[in-house]
Amino acid sequence: MPDADLDRRYDYEPGYLAEILRSVTTIAMVGASGDKTKFSYGVLRQLHEIGYEILPVTPNPSTTEIRGLKVWRSLAEIDRPVDMVDVFRPSEDLYGIAEQAIAIGAKVLWAQIGVYDDDAAALAEAAGLQVVMDRCPKIELFRPFWKPRLDLDLNLPAKPGSAVVR
Repeated sequence: MPDADLDRRYDYEPGYLAEILRSVTTIAMVGASGDKTKFSYGVLRQLHEIGYEILPVTPNPSTTEIRGLKVWRSLAEIDRPVDMVDVFRPSEDLYGIAEQAIAIGAKVLWAQIGVYDDDAAALAEAAGLQVVMDRCPKIELFRPFWKPRLDLDLNLPAKPGSAVVR
């Protein structure tokens, strides 16, 4: 059930994000790119290697597959259930993508870093979708491992480029 007090942009409980990432298996990635220099390609690669079923979505007719995965032209073309729609498009496109995510029965609308629209979030939540905005699932998956360990002896060199003393 949506939490009306949830600050969609910055203040997500770690458990909320973790439960989403644990519960989804199929992710439609809107705005996926086959260009290895694009952020969307790196996220697609990582999520696919972790084990998620990734369905790249791009209207570009010259892109027929990305990393061996069939590319879909729109969410409506996808021929199987989609758990999460991950959006790599400008914020102004998000409302229309939210409408499409609702139409295909997605459970989660996840907008990437820099992608945010309160109206799209309200629409999706009213239809029963969980919503995450301005976040990256790849980053959130690894965030628990970033916590500093102040008790570690790092054995760093005295200055960059010098040998480590053992």
